[in-house]
Amino acid sequence: MIRAVCQVLVAEADELTDVLTGPARVAQNDPALDSDASLAVEDRQLNRSDLLQWLTSNIQHPGRRVDPYLGPRATAYIRDLAARGLAPDFANGWRAALAVAWRHWLTQCVATCTDPDLLVDVLDITAQSMGQYAVDWFGVLREASLADALGNADAGAIAMIQTIASGTSIPQEYAEGRLNYRLARPHQALVLWVDDPEHVDALEDVVTALRTSPAGRNALVARASTTSRWIWLSGNTAPDLHHIEKLITGSPFVRTAVGRRGPGLDGFRSSHQDALAAQAMIVRLGSRRRFTAYADVELIDTLTKDRASARRFVVHTLGPLAEADEALRQTLLTYVQCGFNTTRAAATLYAHRNTVERRVSRANELSTVKVEENPTHVAAALLVLDVAPDIASD
Repeated sequence: MIRAVCQVLVAEADELTDVLTGPARVAQNDPALDSDASLAVEDRQLNRSDLLQWLTSNIQHPGRRVDPYLGPRATAYIRDLAARGLAPDFANGWRAALAVAWRHWLTQCVATCTDPDLLVDVLDITAQSMGQYAVDWFGVLREASLADALGNADAGAIAMIQTIASGTSIPQEYAEGRLNYRLARPHQALVLWVDDPEHVDALEDVVTALRTSPAGRNALVARASTTSRWIWLSGNTAPDLHHIEKLITGSPFVRTAVGRRGPGLDGFRSSHQDALAAQAMIVRLGSRRRFTAYADVELIDTLTKDRASARRFVVHTLGPLAEADEALRQTLLTYVQCGFNTTRAAATLYAHRNTVERRVSRANELSTVKVEENPTHVAAALLVLDVAPDIASD
């Protein structure tokens, strides 16, 4: 019976991980996990790994004590937390996750087992198993070596960066000395990351290429986590983002979020917060975008804080257009962005004026809200689809 229930839940592991991760993240009470999407991804991966370890162990040896396993990816994540001085409340996180997991386990057991006496035995055994697994997990966590993290050369820089980002008042000269980086100039922050730790070499190659480019001559680079790097580009001349995009997107694995440029300590802080917000939005929406400037997607970020609400907005605004030919949507969006000027839209799209008129007319027929009635809502919904094309089909 234990094996049968575990087999059902293994097939639903991704969905169950998402259900567990939300309450656990709140209970861990660490804002860094909400603001840094790379850490949030690793936190979810750790939850998924623990869930699968318990389920698969009980498929192989039902009812036996389960040995926790911290693989290389989980160990790297824990070391990243230590290097940045972050201490999520794992105990509260486990309590919250176990409460949700037990509810799902109980529901599936009741649905599967029709023998009351057997059900009692199954619940008794598995309740003890889950509780013991949590105790054993913390034992393994305490034994995990953090020596590499404590010797991380970036630890001091990350601590200073986090102090600045928090808004704490700090003498500029002191911060510059700790970072070996001039803060009085304008700054443009970037977050570079990869989705899979196996592609870290590609991330390092891109960082090296960026540092050796003209835009990177006055760059500050910090290792935020195993899979992400924080970068600031400074100087009196704004960096050429088109050139940076071309350089970075040369790698198929590296993704980038860019903040708005700003001067001094405030600009250093706000540009970094922009870049983190853009990264979080891309990860939240499951977008395939490789290069995202926050200035281009700030409205979309606001609209999509809750994915379900964003989907409703898109579907209610665009109706059938939400799942129509992408060329129709792109033409209508460009038409609105060009101030309803067909000639300008045609030039932007490299299309004939008659083609643009025909597409705009067809797109407007399909859209529930007509562009002449509420161009702001139509444009916003189209922008959401541009960033997350699959959101309407969730």
